Amino acid sequence: MKPMKMIAASAVTMMMSAGAFAQANLTAETASPGGAVHLSPAHLTEVAGTNGIANIQLADGQTLTNSIQNVAEGKTDIAGTPYILPFLMNRGVGPYGSLGAEKGAELAGNLRAITPVTLGVFFLFAYDAKGIGGWDDLKGRKIYNGPPRGGALTNARSMIQIVAGLKDGEDYEGMQANWGQASSIIASGEPDAVVLPELFPGSRLTTVAAAGKMTGWSMPKDIYEGEAMQKYMVAPGSAPFTIPVADLSATMGEDWTFVSEDDTFRAFSTVGGMVVNKNMDDQLVYDLVSTYVGTMDELKAKAPFGNTVAFDEPMQGMCGANPVQYHPAAARAWRDAGYTLDDCAVAQ
Repeated sequence: MKPMKMIAASAVTMMMSAGAFAQANLTAETASPGGAVHLSPAHLTEVAGTNGIANIQLADGQTLTNSIQNVAEGKTDIAGTPYILPFLMNRGVGPYGSLGAEKGAELAGNLRAITPVTLGVFFLFAYDAKGIGGWDDLKGRKIYNGPPRGGALTNARSMIQIVAGLKDGEDYEGMQANWGQASSIIASGEPDAVVLPELFPGSRLTTVAAAGKMTGWSMPKDIYEGEAMQKYMVAPGSAPFTIPVADLSATMGEDWTFVSEDDTFRAFSTVGGMVVNKNMDDQLVYDLVSTYVGTMDELKAKAPFGNTVAFDEPMQGMCGANPVQYHPAAARAWRDAGYTLDDCAVAQ
């Protein structure tokens, strides 16, 4: 729910800025610049310092797998993360296999969310020159679906399989390349189509559209609402994504066309947020989050994708199998600003 009393919340934030934490020194870690998971803590760093709450030393370009472990162990104060990582940590699997289930669960239990973010939206797109007809025209095609390994590749392959019923290596030729090569690979025209997590508008989509007009396809409504996709979209680290086609077209400009059977574009997103250690002081957390929420308009204005990455949707991706809950003081700050957080999303 959008805030009804943002002006009041901002005023409270400014009064609190002269509080006891003016000299707090904090550390934070996040990914490389250019995405929402970087912009979110970068904005917090700025407004926390400007309002005298804390001096935050932000290290970007970090491996978030390690960053959240640092927060859980008390070595770092704040980290950006997709929520799939705490889920894997909680089970002691994947990149946290060396921890084991017991230690992984113990560390994951130390993490508390303070803010939300969308890291990317998975959808199908292609140059118009390729003549792709949509999801039902992918059999036998070459599809760029992510880096050689990792969650993005798994999500893209799963999306194609659920929507189109096609398997990588059997029904289509999957093409993988590292993120740093993504724009050049797409612009080269080598893949027939692309399924990647993107921002609206992100720098990659803007770059590749300079080489030719492009079309993006919504998930078919019956697939989106079907049991398989609904189950997949509520897995930890994922969330449903919808946006009016008219809004998406206005956001992306004349180089893009979006196809849907109605007025809604449907996809799913990778979601996460900023996390802190459960032992961070309540008043400090409240002041940090109140200031962040009170400067939401400034945050959104800092990037073209600011209005489409759920900076102000604190329930996104929460509850269910996601082991991360909000720090109670963070939840109080969101609620005081007029937002709704379900009790299942808040640590007791």
